[in-house]
Amino acid sequence: MATSTSFDLDALNQQFEGAHPRDILAWAVAAIPQGLVQTSAFNVDDVMITDLLYRELQPTPAVPVLFLDTLHHFPETLEFVQKAKDTYQLDLHTYKIREVDSRAAFAERYGDRLWETNVEQFHYLTKIEPLQRGLAELNTVAWITGRRRDQAVTRADMPYVERDKDGRLKINPLAAWTRKQTWAYVAEHHVIYNPLHDRGYASIGDEPLTTPVGEGEDERAGRWRGMGKTECGIHI
Repeated sequence: MATSTSFDLDALNQQFEGAHPRDILAWAVAAIPQGLVQTSAFNVDDVMITDLLYRELQPTPAVPVLFLDTLHHFPETLEFVQKAKDTYQLDLHTYKIREVDSRAAFAERYGDRLWETNVEQFHYLTKIEPLQRGLAELNTVAWITGRRRDQAVTRADMPYVERDKDGRLKINPLAAWTRKQTWAYVAEHHVIYNPLHDRGYASIGDEPLTTPVGEGEDERAGRWRGMGKTECGIHI
C-alpha cells in the first residue's frame, strides 16, 4: 500500500503544472487506492471535486468525503450537504466536537459567542480536533482539498501536492485554477451548489463568521471580517 513517503513531491508538482484537476484526481485515485479522502466544506470548489470523483472517475470503492459539522453552519449549508449526499450517493463521514451536539449546548458549555472571545479555541474545538480525529479514523494517507491559489494571498504559492504537519499528503487539484474556471465547469456540467453563493457569499464558513463579499473584494474577504484572520488553522 502506498504511504505518504512513497512520492517525490517536487517531481509531482512539476508533472501537474498545467494539468486539468481531473487528471490530478485520476493520478490520486490510481496511486493511492487506500487511504484517499476528500475533505469538504461543500463550497463550490469542493463540490466540483466531488463531481469529478463521483460522476466522472467513479473509483471503487468510492473516495470517502469528510465533512466537519461545526454546529455553527448556515441552515442552507446543512440542507445542501444532504442534497449532495443524495445526489452523488456520497460515502459521507461527518465529524464534530464530541462533548456537545447543538449550538445552544456549545454556548452553554463554552460561553456565548466564543468565536469573538477566543476564535482560536473556537476553531480548535469545532474544526481542528474533529478533522484530525476524522483523518486518523479514516486511515488517511492523502487528503484532497478544494483550495485555489487565487483565493487569497496566503495561498498564492500553494503546490499541487504537499505534506501536512503529520506527514500525510495533501492534494490540491484546483491549485492553479481560477474562480471563473470553477464556475464554468459547474455551468457546463450542471453541478449543484450551495444557494448561498447566489446571495453574495463567495466563500461559505460558519454563519457567525461569514458575510457576503462586496464588489472588488477578495473572495475570502467575507470570512472573519475585521478579525485579521485569513485561515481557521486547518491549512497551516
